[in-house]
Amino acid sequence: MVRWLAYGRINPNVLTVIGVGINVLSGVLFGYGYFFWAGVILIVANLFDMLDGQVARLSGRVTRFGGFLDSSLDRLSDMVVFVGLMIFYARDTEFHSTLNVFLAGAAMMGSVMVSYASARAESLIPKCDVGFLRRPERVVLLIIGGLSTHPGSANYFANRMPAVLWILAIGSYWTFAHRMYHTWREVWRADMATAQAAKDASKTGRANEGGDQPKENSHAAKIANEASASH
Repeated sequence: MVRWLAYGRINPNVLTVIGVGINVLSGVLFGYGYFFWAGVILIVANLFDMLDGQVARLSGRVTRFGGFLDSSLDRLSDMVVFVGLMIFYARDTEFHSTLNVFLAGAAMMGSVMVSYASARAESLIPKCDVGFLRRPERVVLLIIGGLSTHPGSANYFANRMPAVLWILAIGSYWTFAHRMYHTWREVWRADMATAQAAKDASKTGRANEGGDQPKENSHAAKIANEASASH
């Protein structure tokens, strides 16, 4: 499929936009309480999210703007799903839960902070993708929460979305904190290496200056001796 899309001259940015549109549909379905179908749609949406990068590389159409567009719209895709969940749990139905609204909101903020921390850190260090709850893991958890939702089912594994929200809310902030610490450590190491290099360069410079001084003194003494001998 990737080859077909690449040889068909499909613009990877179009695939990115289509993926976001499908994610918006998933968020709408979550808002209306159709969790199972929202989970199915979320799978389709993230297939497009995987395809755009592969098509861009295979067709030789990788651009800086394409990377920027993909990264920016990924944030929108994340947030629209959480907004759908917040709307569902805030509605006046039997499933109304202020706690779940809070968890969905907290998870949404945490997911944005994880992505922002990575983007900002990579202006200071080469890479910052540490942490166990990155975007693919968040998407998989949301899919599990959606597909497991079957109102009225007594199965232990059914209706796991509230548990998923707990994991997302706590795990996102844990990952954010991990990235903050990782960035601090890498920046500190880089600063120490720079300071040590400057110190070594300073020592080398002083050593060179000290080595030149005896030569100058010896040359002056030689001239003085020659002058004495001529007298």
